[in-house]
Amino acid sequence: MKAFVFPGQGSQSTGMGKELVQNYPEYKRFYDIANEAIQADLLEIINSPDDTALTLTQYTQPAILTTSLIAYEHLKKTTDLKPDVVAGHSLGEWTALVAAGVLSFEDAVRLVHLRGKYMSEACPPGEGAMAAVIGLEDHDIEECLKDFQQLCVANYNSPGQIVISGASSEFDAAEQKLTQKGAKMFVRLNVSGPFHSPLIKKAKEKLKNEIETVPFLEALIPVYQNVDAKSHTSVEQIKKNLIEQVTSSVRWTQTVENMIEDGVDEFYEIGHGGVLSGLIKRINRKVINERFDKMIKL
Repeated sequence: MKAFVFPGQGSQSTGMGKELVQNYPEYKRFYDIANEAIQADLLEIINSPDDTALTLTQYTQPAILTTSLIAYEHLKKTTDLKPDVVAGHSLGEWTALVAAGVLSFEDAVRLVHLRGKYMSEACPPGEGAMAAVIGLEDHDIEECLKDFQQLCVANYNSPGQIVISGASSEFDAAEQKLTQKGAKMFVRLNVSGPFHSPLIKKAKEKLKNEIETVPFLEALIPVYQNVDAKSHTSVEQIKKNLIEQVTSSVRWTQTVENMIEDGVDEFYEIGHGGVLSGLIKRINRKVINERFDKMIKL
């Protein structure tokens, strides 16, 4: 079985997807749709030498979604590859839903623009933070975090690579405790808020209202979702999980493991870069694991 997986925030870089659009101008129509949906020039934001706008979450998210979806469309057009299942890392789950026929691109790009905006606004500047913890088992990190009321696991990325999120005021003590426990690295991330934590519940509430205004369809192929790492096709369950995802952990390790257990033995990262390919390699080295930019010739 083949799985197409789509990257999330952090995979962006200036000029991503530029060569593909230059060689295939018909893909510019996706930027036209996105520009109308978010009321900004997305192509200019992506290609500007100054990446200030691209690092703003409300633009990062539609930029990654658009770049990934163009890659997906190009792969469909130029190869015989077809996914049996799809998944995405955080924001990437939205791209997976478009690929599975659940959402239109226009609705998805507008909603992720709002998602990014709401996530950035949900917690006052400086009050929230995120950090990557390298070199500890999941259960050791979970045990340490029990001592902190406003910290949680944001991302289970791969064995030995966890991201925590929550109140900035607790990070110094958490770093000390996790380091004493045996963490090799504690790297604070340059983000605009404590994503995937209860501290941004206001964003979840606002996004829920927006989601209810948009038509969702039954998934044409199973979509593995971050919240429970399980596959879904029903509209109600997909919507529920998509809303919960804002403040819940991204269970990427468990998602990949569940896909493999369900019969997936080929993974294809569709989008810019190779973040997910790297994570999948750390989760299971036996599966076929390819990335878009290594699969095509421009």
